[in-house]
Amino acid sequence: MPEKIVGVLGGMGPEATVDFFAKVIALTPAKRDQNHLRIIIDNNPKIPDRTEAILTKDDTLVPVLVETAKNLERAGVDFITIPCNTVHYFYDDLKKAVSIPVLHMIREVTNAIKTSLPNCKRVGLLATTGTVTSDLYQKECQKVGIEVLVPNPQGQAEVMEAILRIKAGSSKASARKAILKEANQLLERKAEALILGCTDIPLVIKVNAFPVPVFDSNWVLAETTVKFAMAETISSQQDI
Repeated sequence: MPEKIVGVLGGMGPEATVDFFAKVIALTPAKRDQNHLRIIIDNNPKIPDRTEAILTKDDTLVPVLVETAKNLERAGVDFITIPCNTVHYFYDDLKKAVSIPVLHMIREVTNAIKTSLPNCKRVGLLATTGTVTSDLYQKECQKVGIEVLVPNPQGQAEVMEAILRIKAGSSKASARKAILKEANQLLERKAEALILGCTDIPLVIKVNAFPVPVFDSNWVLAETTVKFAMAETISSQQDI
């Protein structure tokens, strides 16, 4: 079976999309240029703020998201992958609007945790306020018997502010410090693993920064993307 053409619905944020693309390249078993995957990226930072849309119940985001996905479909991609956790709140709307598969990042991260840590009962989540309050990870993890710990309201506000600083490209050192603080508090609450559940967080936090396993959602999505593009069986196929 020929390799699939990858469509990346990106720009949320742009630097996280670059990070995702780099991880796909690193994970692709290639010895020369021609062994790499064909990837079409629509880097659309004009998609409205996801957390704001969720908190205010603003549905103006969906048409922009859908049109971007349709751009990729018209460009001839075989499936779509989205390196943004929060936008998966709108996954069903997007999936209904196109006739090609759309990978589900949250589900893939959850499956990665369950596969590599079958006895894990409690994970800590570092993510946007939109992702946390909409229970995206809580719902998926509950299906496999994993409890999700999140920062307290003040701590979550600090994580969100740190994410915004990363997106702005400023004060990354202070953003890293704030996220590390909240991560360590989750560990104090007995989190057995951590999820970097915003694709901007791996820009300042590395998976070897903690004494427990850390799941970089951008890395997991990149792994899934490569496997799917190279026609390997993956869990997302159960839902497409």
